[in-house]
Parts: sequence; C-alpha cells; structure tokens
Amino acid sequence: MATETEIELFLKDFKFKLDFWGLLFQNRLNKKNFQTLTDLELNVEDVKKELKALAVANYSEGPLPDKLYNGAPMWVFGKMVSKREIYIKITMGQPNDKVICISFHFPEHNMTYPYKK
Repeated sequence: MATETEIELFLKDFKFKLDFWGLLFQNRLNKKNFQTLTDLELNVEDVKKELKALAVANYSEGPLPDKLYNGAPMWVFGKMVSKREIYIKITMGQPNDKVICISFHFPEHNMTYPYKK
C-alpha cells in the first residue's frame, strides 16, 4: 500500500502528464468501460474531468506491476460518478506519451479506500 505522500506525488505527476500529453482511454478494447460510459451518458472528456478530480481519499490500491503495457505501475482508485461507484485503473504509460486509463467501469468487487475519512 502506498503512503499518502506517494499517492499525492503520483496524482500530481499523472495530472500534469494528462494535461501535457493527453489520455489513451481503453474504451474500445474494454467493453466494461464502453458499457459504463453508455449507461452514465459520459464521454472521454468527462472521464478526463473525473481523472483530474482524483484525490488521496479515492485511492484503493497500488502501485501494481503493469502486465499489459510493460510500462509504469498501475494504480487503482474509485469514486462516485453520477451516484454510482466507479473502479478506475490508471498508469503513467510510456515516457513522452499519453497517460493510460485502463479501467473506468462499475466495480466487480467491493472496493476499499484506506485513506477515506
């Protein structure tokens, strides 16, 4: 489990890179993501807005090894969006490239938030 300081630093770097390089959103490859966006009537710009609003209290787990892209570690967050809990898995991606949102869908298991007050 990451410390609050480690989470703060990750989110600061992630948001800066998101603004600078942009977002690769796994919408077409992950049908759960697509279905969640459809159900909540959201688009990729809405996802970016939600990612920019992540805070330490939204942290659930990580960093986890990235087995999909052989890149930066993955971090898991959760937050309420349109009154529904959303499971969010993100990574910094490759250097000098977009950040990656791997998951943005309804959770398949109970999520824990160790820093939620």
